[in-house]
Amino acid sequence: MAAIAEPGAVTLNCPDPESLAEFYARATGWQKIFSSESAAYLAGQNGMRLGFVKSDGFEAPTWPNATSRVHIDFSVADLDKAEAELVALGASKPEVQPGAGKWTVLLDPSGYPFCITTMG
Repeated sequence: MAAIAEPGAVTLNCPDPESLAEFYARATGWQKIFSSESAAYLAGQNGMRLGFVKSDGFEAPTWPNATSRVHIDFSVADLDKAEAELVALGASKPEVQPGAGKWTVLLDPSGYPFCITTMG
């Protein structure tokens, strides 16, 4: 079946696009390709982009009862090492962890939940 469309970017609303883009740039190694007062975008080697758009009145999702309907999963080589490095960059680890050692839920500096896992 021929593709009609391919994902090009995942974009998150946030209170401060520049600082959240910096967090994810340091976490992923992706390059910043655009930055303004209202938005910032990173690009990965595979052409995928991660965007951050300023949202006045932003309210972070609450974990584990997150009202957001989407979160990002990241593959890592070593779960414990990646967790420590991401927390050092500004992520936090909530108490509720449903992954049973297969994945870890972290919260980015804006409060969005994201997961890290060694499962490919």
